Amino acid sequence: MPGPTDSGGPSADAGHRAWPGAEPLVDLVVPDALVGDRVDRVVAMLASCSRAQASDLISAGSVIVNGTQVHKSSQKLLPGDRLILTESPEFGPTEVGPDSDVVFGVAFEDEHLVVIDKPAGLVVHPGAGNPSGTLVNGLVHRYPTIAEVGDASRPGIVHRLDSGTSGLMVVAKTQDAYVELVDQLAARLVHRTYTALVQGHFEHARGVIDAPVGRSRRDPLRMTVSVDGKDARTHYEVDEQFSQPTSLSLVTCRLETGRTHQIRVHLSSIGHPVVGDERYGAARGRFNLDRPFLHARELGFLHPITGEDIACSSDLPADLAEVLSGVS
Repeated sequence: MPGPTDSGGPSADAGHRAWPGAEPLVDLVVPDALVGDRVDRVVAMLASCSRAQASDLISAGSVIVNGTQVHKSSQKLLPGDRLILTESPEFGPTEVGPDSDVVFGVAFEDEHLVVIDKPAGLVVHPGAGNPSGTLVNGLVHRYPTIAEVGDASRPGIVHRLDSGTSGLMVVAKTQDAYVELVDQLAARLVHRTYTALVQGHFEHARGVIDAPVGRSRRDPLRMTVSVDGKDARTHYEVDEQFSQPTSLSLVTCRLETGRTHQIRVHLSSIGHPVVGDERYGAARGRFNLDRPFLHARELGFLHPITGEDIACSSDLPADLAEVLSGVS
């Protein structure tokens, strides 16, 4: 059964001690520019963490080179080495502490689950570079028993949103709800709809982007369309087109799969990067926006216990609404 992520199924690498079904943060052949570097230095760069944290990841068994866990931070990387970096429940505290300062909205809740309306800028769970102040820390404060649900390092989390993406995500409050929701996600029965403002006008008013998504070999901090990536399908429909201050389109996107950065990568791959998303090719400085114009506006699924249809919606947040008000 796939693990509780937006990004797919299990890794098959021997000796991999990550949480069940984890998607590697990095899986690449070491580029020439990094050959000869210490593995802790490379891990620190890839994970955006300190060298000390990189050493902790190595000690936790989260760094694999050519199928073997790395044990020495000083190990040098050689030409052709394949490096895999994944998070591990053994990195950092296995129990996530509560944080009353974390703010998030709630679109629906009962004793089994809660649908979160996540603000942009809030990281979903602790990890390298984000040890606290995450949504999960806030969830544990508000719902203490959630700490026993799912994986101890990200309790209750069924799927994720990027830090810069706002909107809806479902979180399980009980183990039974967690197992059922993970199964629904794996069976592609969870309906996720996003609003995006993108550059350019589309040739067709609707379509499906069917292109595998994997980690970029040239830049391991980016995802890309890749023949050896994981299958990924995004349905899109153009809602409105604008000409001022530049050529833009407002589109609805529906996920059939949920790979890391899928919508952003797919739209960029067909020449329509999401406004504000400089990582994937959006123009710099044209709008007063410090994150991608991407909002998870609708979420639908079967209630994991009662079987009833649950359908939630979220209004466009103020920062995106302000941008939209300035186009015509």
